[in-house]
Amino acid sequence: MNYEINDETLAVLPISDNKCRVVENSNEYYIDTNSFDVIEHSCEYFGSTFLGRHVGSIKMLGSRYKTPIIIAETDSIIVFPTHSPRNKECIWICLNNINKIYKTNNDKTVIEFVSGDILELNISYNVVNNQILKATRLKHIIDERKNTLNNTNKVL
Repeated sequence: MNYEINDETLAVLPISDNKCRVVENSNEYYIDTNSFDVIEHSCEYFGSTFLGRHVGSIKMLGSRYKTPIIIAETDSIIVFPTHSPRNKECIWICLNNINKIYKTNNDKTVIEFVSGDILELNISYNVVNNQILKATRLKHIIDERKNTLNNTNKVL
């Protein structure tokens, strides 16, 4: 595999068991692997495993279901799933690039990214909003720990 989640990544969308589409700010890629494998590979690329990241997120959030994942803590790249991570329909969305979300008249949810790109999901607004809140909470915990660590290092 030749793709790692990065600060340009907006979403990883499943196409089939062996293919996914990765959307970036200015690019789109079709990759011959499933979306979960892209997430797993990206975790490994940045020095951990999906399982390690998953367990860490569970411990920080106290939540086990549809847990957001830290891909790269140095860049605060966090993704969250729309379904169970092993579900073939699971879309992974990067928190860092979301501008706003809103619901449509037909119970779909639209994510508008900072780039102006739009992603319409057949998922309720409340589910997506809850996932964003969990991912934001995870980012806050990480940022607080970084600040604590930086302040501790200044004293030494």
